[in-house]
Amino acid sequence: MGGQPLYLAPRLESRLRSLLHSPDLLHTLTDALGSPLHVVVPDQLADNLRQFRSVYDTHHLAGQVFLAHKANRSSALLRRLAATDAGVDVASLGELQHALGAGLTPDRITATGPKNPDFLWLAARTSVTVSLDTRGELEQLATLVRKHDLPRSRVLLRLSGFEASGVRVLTRRSRFGTAVGESAPLLDAVERHADVLDLIGVAYHLDTTSLTEKAIALEGCLRVLEECRSRGLRPRALDVGGGFGVDYLADGGQWERYTTGLTEAVLGMRPPLTYGGHGYGLRNEAGTLRGTLGLYPAHRPVAGARYLDELLAHPAASLGGRPLAALLLEHLYDLHTEPGRALLDQCGVTLTKVLEVREPEDGGPLHIRLAAKADDVALEDHGVLMDPVAVPREQETTDGAGPVAAHLFGSLCLESDLITRRTVFLPHRPAPGDLLAFANTAGYCMDFHATRAQHQPAARKVAAWQEGERWRWCLDDQYWPTTPVGGAQ
Repeated sequence: MGGQPLYLAPRLESRLRSLLHSPDLLHTLTDALGSPLHVVVPDQLADNLRQFRSVYDTHHLAGQVFLAHKANRSSALLRRLAATDAGVDVASLGELQHALGAGLTPDRITATGPKNPDFLWLAARTSVTVSLDTRGELEQLATLVRKHDLPRSRVLLRLSGFEASGVRVLTRRSRFGTAVGESAPLLDAVERHADVLDLIGVAYHLDTTSLTEKAIALEGCLRVLEECRSRGLRPRALDVGGGFGVDYLADGGQWERYTTGLTEAVLGMRPPLTYGGHGYGLRNEAGTLRGTLGLYPAHRPVAGARYLDELLAHPAASLGGRPLAALLLEHLYDLHTEPGRALLDQCGVTLTKVLEVREPEDGGPLHIRLAAKADDVALEDHGVLMDPVAVPREQETTDGAGPVAAHLFGSLCLESDLITRRTVFLPHRPAPGDLLAFANTAGYCMDFHATRAQHQPAARKVAAWQEGERWRWCLDDQYWPTTPVGGAQ
């Protein structure tokens, strides 16, 4: 392809960099356990948690950090979490059972998401906090507690549909939570069922990266908490959910160059940068660019704990312009957060083996077939673009020919089974048997979309940790946060 390669190099912190610089280990693992293979790094989770805790300390706030379990099914990660002071947000009966079995006590678990009666019953039976979406869900929980003579259940009310005062700004619609304008009937129901429900606070859910929208929601929740207090209720927590984001790329300049190049390619000003001319939401209408770029902002210098810090420092426009953190502290409210992707930042890689390298007849990018399915490396499902890291089987096999452009295909008998629609640039041509490692896939990109289509197995998972300069590993479900014994390598 003409022009300079448009790399999107992944951001690699010390642990992942060390792991990816251990080719003998990675090839041994995939030779033994197959491709694709997910490798999780539980100790990184504890480091990420410390970063979030430091933000709490900076703003003198108490409260809890809950890992959003749905981001990864790993037992190793959950058990490592149990060895910290953090909690977990579960969104299904199975996730609740998994969390309890991993060693998390009920006071460190919050149940969110759509709930069936079985999920609600176990949540109430074990006395975990329940985040309620609707008045109907509230009534259902109260009925269960009474019918089965269960302990009084701790609950949060999850709200949505917030509106700023002054200039009209609305948070985007969500199918979760009760519109804040309908909170009065919800509080009426709480008062009616005060004998079986203990309202500990309110929460919000927003599917957005906008700091302004999240600040508006937090302000709205503060006003509802004041309404609770005026009714004689005693709320003590505000849950701001997740959505703190991840900075996936090492170089913001590469991201700017790629998105500019993609725009030029869609307009026909340069050769296509995707398989089949896919525009990621952009299209060319008679020479005019239309549509919206449907990609995750892969370079986000303000993400994770830094994003939370900026949110807490944001002035509350409708509450005197004081920082949101100051208002939380003034009322002695606990701050609850539910990071998923952000708490799993740098916590894993996905290894895929190169099966075939073909040169197409049109002379375009190489066709590389991997021993993996697109849903095993679900970066595309989340609009995340970044390069894989090449891990050659033989370190001396590169021919010095320089970078190559390639399309990465999966192993299913489907035209749509593309590991990435983007044309990937690799530093050299890989060979069958080499590995392509996709970094930072622990958050949502390992098993959230995994299937067993065409009787092809889902990727296996191992946990890896460092002992000095040496990497050791075990199967994911054999990991416990204790001194490794038999079976660890």
